[in-house]
Amino acid sequence: MQKPAYAVKKVDFKEMHPTEKAIAGLNLHTVCHQARCPNISECYSRGTAAFLILGDTCTRNCSFCNVKKGRPVEPDNGEAVKLAEAVRRLKLNYVVITSVTRDDLPDGGASAFVSAIGEIRRVNSGIKTEVLVPDFAGDEKAIGAVVEALPEVFAHNVETVPSLYRVRKGADYKRSLGVLKYARTSGRLSAVKSGLMLGLGEKEGEILEVFNDLKAVGCDYLSIGQYLQPDKGHEPVVEYVTPEKFKWYEEKAYEAGFKHVESGVWVRSSYMAEKYVSK
Repeated sequence: MQKPAYAVKKVDFKEMHPTEKAIAGLNLHTVCHQARCPNISECYSRGTAAFLILGDTCTRNCSFCNVKKGRPVEPDNGEAVKLAEAVRRLKLNYVVITSVTRDDLPDGGASAFVSAIGEIRRVNSGIKTEVLVPDFAGDEKAIGAVVEALPEVFAHNVETVPSLYRVRKGADYKRSLGVLKYARTSGRLSAVKSGLMLGLGEKEGEILEVFNDLKAVGCDYLSIGQYLQPDKGHEPVVEYVTPEKFKWYEEKAYEAGFKHVESGVWVRSSYMAEKYVSK
């Protein structure tokens, strides 16, 4: 299958240097690097990054994801302080925090999200936070702890349609919907968000059903982007969705009732994340 012209995005490494320099020496990880995000130079040139907490090693083995898999090290107790320092250096007013999945931890790493939010607000109470969390194995106590920290946006990605959940090792579609539903029914959050990647072989009707499922559990925001294979060891691309089709899905998502939708080839969950709340 021949790649369309848009399937390769040029990375300008020179544009990344100021952001790289600002967070150097803090021993922090970003999903921008770990997931080989195609938008890294664009986002870094704007002085922003999506931080990856709880180390760089995931306990699950999703076949689409470039993040390292295996046995992770113990969490860094000083990570929240380092993260807040990076935010200070970058002069951010909106911060996206995500993590690897840590099934080895009793709370799935929920306490690390709480600490990160708290430390950032200690530095500057005006900074807005968005958390993109794993499913915490469906543990409502862990989900509730993050909700109680009151991030401006609580996000958890369903990633794909139910029929393709073989690519999400250890995950469950209904469980992911349950995470979003529990967060929304808490009544404490301003916004709940999820994301989908297209091009793995999903059918149009399946995508529209996911839109309805997400709205049924109270999801406000949605990101829709093209899956791109990190390397030959990962899930292959079945389809390169056209920009026109992404626009059509955006329109359908708005019709389903979402408050804000980002849909396009290069869209990722944390890409232009501040646009959702600013609108």
